Amino acid sequence: MQPRPVAEPSTHPDPLADRFLLHLESGRNVSEYTVRNYRQTVAEFSTWHQQQLGRPIDWQSVSRDELRLYLRWLGRREYHAASISLRFSALRTLFKWLVREGLRTSSPARQLRLPKLPRRLPRFLQESDVPSLLAAPLTELARQRQAADPDKPVSPDLFLRDRAVLELLYSSGLRISEACQLTVGQLDSSQRLLHIRGKGRKERQVPIGEPALAAIHEYWKAIHHPGTRESPVFFSRSIDSQSVRPGEIQTRLKVYLAATGLDPALTPHKLRHSFATHLLNHGADLRSVQELLGHSRLQSTEIYTHVSAARLKQVYDAAHPRA
Repeated sequence: MQPRPVAEPSTHPDPLADRFLLHLESGRNVSEYTVRNYRQTVAEFSTWHQQQLGRPIDWQSVSRDELRLYLRWLGRREYHAASISLRFSALRTLFKWLVREGLRTSSPARQLRLPKLPRRLPRFLQESDVPSLLAAPLTELARQRQAADPDKPVSPDLFLRDRAVLELLYSSGLRISEACQLTVGQLDSSQRLLHIRGKGRKERQVPIGEPALAAIHEYWKAIHHPGTRESPVFFSRSIDSQSVRPGEIQTRLKVYLAATGLDPALTPHKLRHSFATHLLNHGADLRSVQELLGHSRLQSTEIYTHVSAARLKQVYDAAHPRA
């Protein structure tokens, strides 16, 4: 477990940080988790600045030396490299925003050397496990209907939605935030294409498979979806509510994983990993997978080649007489 700051966050007014966080919430296509993490980082750094340097934070005058001191403080408290990287990603974004707003001439976080991240292979589903997971929502619906009071029938709406979400994540490799924020206007059923606005408002087109498309339309039929272009593809609870939230899908996914006996640590993002890995295993080229995932850099996609290489080595070791 990560250590926590030694004191309560500073209560000193911080209008620039508030403006930055408001910009994140309203002006950029970022997930609620990104906003939450950035908010925590800003509060933590402000508290550290007050405690260690004896004065309230002034974002316009923060220096590289102060960031180095903060980096050393995190190291002494044994934060993992990934946790440190996430914090400095938030701070870099804040300082870039200050530069764009004309409130700084440069970012003190530029070219700051951070601890190297260990290169971990992404976890993913085996292809043989995918059908049982995608079928799990309707299997769970049938189980609950059998166990329910006949006078209190179980509505199929959420189960149909969950099946459609899981089918979509595996079919198109979307981030969970992209799937939850998807609107009807972004779905071109006739062309079987999704028009996705991803991280940093980058746009891409992604195909959607027939099973996923059919699952979405079955869900819409069940809830009498209004079909307006601005409507969410997936609602939270009822047709009058907002779009489904990533946390809700994550929570319900754990039920389906338990029901199918799959790894309970799997997350919706692992379906994105599975999408990429299975494409490469079946001969897709790396550049195409990069475009489908919406990665800015090819290096972000190359990690999936290591997964595929590991699988090929297992096949070789198991099958070759002189492996």
